[in-house]
Formats: sequence, C-alpha cells, structure tokens
Amino acid sequence: MNETLATVLVGIFGITGSLLLLSSALAMFRVRDSLSRINVFSPATGLGMPLIVVAAYVFDLHASGFDWVSLLMAVVAVLCLIIVSSVASNTLARSAVLSGQPVFRKTSPNRLAQPPVGAEDVEPGTDRP
Repeated sequence: MNETLATVLVGIFGITGSLLLLSSALAMFRVRDSLSRINVFSPATGLGMPLIVVAAYVFDLHASGFDWVSLLMAVVAVLCLIIVSSVASNTLARSAVLSGQPVFRKTSPNRLAQPPVGAEDVEPGTDRP
C-alpha cells in the first residue's frame, strides 16, 4: 500500500472517529437526563470506536503487511463494539426507566410520560390483569 494513501486513510478514519467521540462527550454535558445521555453516547460507541479500529487496522496493514489474524481481530473488534453498544444502550435505558429516573420536562416527544395503552388494567408486579 502506498504510504501517502495509508496516511490519508488512517487520518480520515482516526480523525472522524475521534471527532465523533469528542462531539458525543461534549453533547453529554448539554443533555439533562440519563436517557438522553445514553442516547447521545450510542453514536460514539457504535460508529466512532469502530472507525478508530479501522484506522488502527489500516496502519497495521501498512506497517506489517496483510495478515489474516490482524484482519480477523479488526472484524471481531468492530462487530463486538456494535453489538455491545446496542445491548448496553438498551440495558442502561431500561434500567434508567425502571428505576424511576425523571425525564427532562422539555424532552419532546416524551412517550414515557404516559403509561402504555392497557397498562391501567394490569396489576402491579404482574403481566396479567
């Protein structure tokens, strides 16, 4: 791989991933409730971190040449970041809602403000009426 091409690709992927992480971190200071913070952090872990892994792989590809183990490690790392990001965001959001964390009053649309349809007929602590 040409050195200029490798440097440009590493720079593009690395800087883009870093800017996504930085913008998500800065946005976390602006939001007011835990659900919004979880929502803001998802792009950083779902897109920013995989871009940094791709940048590291391109650098390794240029420095050491092609290696199946290195490619497999990069693919597994990207897939794990995407899967863990999705599962973690869902789990954190569910725990925040179930713990009774308040949602910021200006959050719009706020679908958590009203109970789900049919929830008034369900006994507390059960799934049946």
